[in-house]
Amino acid sequence: MKIFQREITLPSYRRGFHIITDQILRSIPEIKEVEQGFLQVFIKHTSASLTINENADPTVRKDFESHMNIVVPENAPYYKHDYEGSDDMPAHIKASLMGASVQIPITSGKLNMGIWQGIYLCEHRNYASGRNLVLTVWGL
Repeated sequence: MKIFQREITLPSYRRGFHIITDQILRSIPEIKEVEQGFLQVFIKHTSASLTINENADPTVRKDFESHMNIVVPENAPYYKHDYEGSDDMPAHIKASLMGASVQIPITSGKLNMGIWQGIYLCEHRNYASGRNLVLTVWGL
């Protein structure tokens, strides 16, 4: 069994959904050494999240942002945690709904994802700094 782990910091992104697959692959080239295994990507934040979805049409990412803003609106009168800005509590809720990690199979040294799939950083804050990810590869 081979195990590789690396922590990376992504550059700052504006609020929205951003494909980060290539950045992840550049950051952990040891994936090529694994015949069968997994990549887990974990985000160390409570106001951003990760998911896997459409990597071709950018309108999908815009629709995600629009829909999440309807599902989890800002300035809801029942929010108590509001001292970090009107986008903060909704960001925490969105991050919990979307999730803090994704796991992808590795086959023959490559991520075994669908042709139209990409890894998204879901940035839920208006002004966020770089996000820290833990990348873990394990397999044979």
